[in-house]
This record gives sequence, structure tokens and C-alpha cells, in this order.
Amino acid sequence: MADKAGGQRGRRPQGQDAQPNEPTLTRERIAATAVNMLDAKGLDGLTMRGLAEAMGSGVMSLYWHVENKEAVFDLALDTVLEYSAPTSLQDWRGDIVHVLDDWRATMLRHPWSALLLPRRVLGPNILVRLERLSTCLSAGGVAEADVNAAIWSLWNYVMGATVTRASFGPSDADRAVSQERLAELGSLYPFLGRSRLLLDDDWDGTFRRGLDFLLDGIAPKR
Repeated sequence: MADKAGGQRGRRPQGQDAQPNEPTLTRERIAATAVNMLDAKGLDGLTMRGLAEAMGSGVMSLYWHVENKEAVFDLALDTVLEYSAPTSLQDWRGDIVHVLDDWRATMLRHPWSALLLPRRVLGPNILVRLERLSTCLSAGGVAEADVNAAIWSLWNYVMGATVTRASFGPSDADRAVSQERLAELGSLYPFLGRSRLLLDDDWDGTFRRGLDFLLDGIAPKR
């Protein structure tokens, strides 16, 4: 991620030297600590003072490595979105499923990332994923003029699926009661009653099947 011109990174503020026994700070250590804090406390739970305390450091020493909390968010987000793509492009659909399955699983492990990603400038690791998707779509026969629309369709699908799964609130008992009410109102909602929609909790299978529907529309199997 690019630094702002004239930013503080790489330059210790005058008169704010590190304390003698202060542990060494690195951007990697800052990122790992920030990810742990975000996993435990969410976006509102991360503060620069709290981050510094978690690393046994002074706040001003932290500012020597990152400009502000927004820069920490960027660093943490890019860290969790790191992606190791398959070495060769053999099956364009399989590669797309791999990219999006991994992306969704990553965001479910770190729910704050799904909320943060749409608000941030895209970092190197998410750009790696988007570049891979573009390459796969091209290999699948999608015209270059249509790749952007295909990319945003896949983006919207994986983000929507992730946020819905991460924030889905009703308990199993609540869903069972709701399904019973649908059955009692069968004449109004006959299909929902038969399909038992509210009891369907195959989140992973539904994600895969929905992705197949989407990919069939973008570039049908040949």
C-alpha cells in the first residue's frame, strides 16, 4: 500500500525515541497483533494506544512504522487476504472456485474484514485475487469488454454470501419455530413450506451451487 507523501513512516518524531527496553517493532508484528485484536474486539476495539500496549511499546514508536489507525486497518486487511494461487491455469472454473472459496473462508475467519474491505483502497493481496479472476475469466472465453462486469458480479456474490453467513442471527430453535409457522400458513407460502428454506443450513454447499449458477451465466461450460 502506498504511503502518503510526507507521512511519518520511517521517521521517528523528534524527542520521541524508543524506551531502552522497548521490544523491536516491525510492520509484520504490528499487522499480526492488529489482526488478533480485530478478531477479538472488532473494528471499534482497535485503538493505537491499545495496539501499542499489546506489543509492549510506546504509542509514538508505533507511529514510526504506521501513519495512523487507517494505515493499520490497511495493513491488517491486506495481511489476512494473502493468497497463494495454483501454479498453473488448468481449469478456469476450478481456479475461480478456489479463489472465491478461499476468499470467503478467510473473511469468515476474520469477520471484520468483510466489513472493512469495501471501505478501503484495495491492497496488493486482494489485487492478486482480482488479477487471477480476470485471467481465469479470459481463459473461460469471457470477452475483455465483459470482464469488469463479471468481476463485480463475483465480488458482490462472495461479499454478500460472507456477510449474510457471518451476521445470520436466528438460532436453530427460532428457525424451527418460523418454519412451523410457514407450514401452518401453507396456502400463503406453499413453496417455502415445502422447501423448508428456513431450516436449510448448508451454507458451504449453497455457496458452491450458487457460484455454479453464476458461472454458468457468465461463461457456460464448454
